Amino acid sequence: MAKRPQLAQRRKALGFTQDGLAERLGVDATTVRRWERGTATPQPWLQPALARALQVSPAQLAELLNPSENGIPASSVNEPTLLQRPDGRSVMAEDTDATLVRGVRVLRPAVSLRDWETMSPLSRRSLLKQGLLTAVFPALGLEDLERVAGALVDAGRYLDGSVVTALRHQLAAVKADDGTLGPGATRPIVLELLGVVEQHARQVASDVRVELLTLGIDCAEFAGWLYRDARDLPRALYWHDRAVEWAQEVGNLPAQGYVLLKKAQLAYDQREPARMLGLAQATLTGPWQVPYRVQAEAVQQRARAEAMLGAPVAAVERQLNEARQLLERTDARDDSSLGAHYGPALLDMQTAVCFAEAGVPRRALAIYEQALRAHTFSSRDYGFFLSWQASSMALAGEPDQAAATGLEAAARADTASSRRTQQELVRVLDVLKPWQHRSAVQELRHAVTI
Repeated sequence: MAKRPQLAQRRKALGFTQDGLAERLGVDATTVRRWERGTATPQPWLQPALARALQVSPAQLAELLNPSENGIPASSVNEPTLLQRPDGRSVMAEDTDATLVRGVRVLRPAVSLRDWETMSPLSRRSLLKQGLLTAVFPALGLEDLERVAGALVDAGRYLDGSVVTALRHQLAAVKADDGTLGPGATRPIVLELLGVVEQHARQVASDVRVELLTLGIDCAEFAGWLYRDARDLPRALYWHDRAVEWAQEVGNLPAQGYVLLKKAQLAYDQREPARMLGLAQATLTGPWQVPYRVQAEAVQQRARAEAMLGAPVAAVERQLNEARQLLERTDARDDSSLGAHYGPALLDMQTAVCFAEAGVPRRALAIYEQALRAHTFSSRDYGFFLSWQASSMALAGEPDQAAATGLEAAARADTASSRRTQQELVRVLDVLKPWQHRSAVQELRHAVTI
């Protein structure tokens, strides 16, 4: 049987190792290796899960599993295809521009058929040749797509500030969609943007290189967050480190401090309060001046770490008050994008979890009751904060309420593919062990997929 290089390419494009994909599917890593060598085929009952993990349709998975002798899926000829964009719209693709990109059949960028036809053949070929996924740049119009296409053909000549600006607009659109679509939909776009940075930064003029690496800092920090939400902490740390490396190269001190705050958040996910405390303190005292809102979150992280280490509630509360005062000092003159998402509503949620960590879950519940509203947060984030609320309910001895809240969180986590929320619900179930025979708790256990 022929080897399946496209299957391996698709796995790598999504950041999976063979071991990582095997763990996701609940199989042995040698099984994945045999699939890619072509010496075995996934069992029919496993194929839907494999398609979801690789973010392909069943038909595309069939093409990955059944390459022809020359490596091109036999079904890629003379087969009209309807391509789906992340925003839900579809465009019709024709077989004349078909190609394979990282193991997935890609036919045209995510523009209308009319715009595609008006694009020059060179631009069309260059977009396909450079390996851009069909829906990678859905936020860009025809003019920007053609500009990007030219830049990818000859970065030294055509990759300028206007191209970087177009790519930055795409990153902003992806960030805006993240809370709804989840990491599975947004991560491939971010990784493609990072690929542009890594591949072409060495070819451009020095001033454009600074702009491109600055974009790379934002992309890498965001990629770290996406992998964190997917509970892939080693890759989250990798991209945070790349963000620091690029920030050091361009002399962006505040970005270096901000990434330390992101690493403090990773330390919380790993339940390492001492490391979390050190990183939060470094954010505040390093050779940089981060915006007040970043300082506010760092002080809150410090308070949470100290709560986990057994600090008195009064000491934790004093730091939370300091964080709120810092946040109130933020004004319109602070034009930095660092921590732009951080505001009073998020600080309220973090204050609640600090009280839960400090051993006063009913104070946390009072905050959730007052401040946790679905319209205030994205669907994914609202689900995550519901998992925190469920944890506080469990700690306060309210098992049925905790289970009901956890079920709502689990449903939202499933929709947004938020493994971080699922992991929090695993902790909720751990707290609910004394009530594990209650029907509501058993229902929650069945809903948690990790």
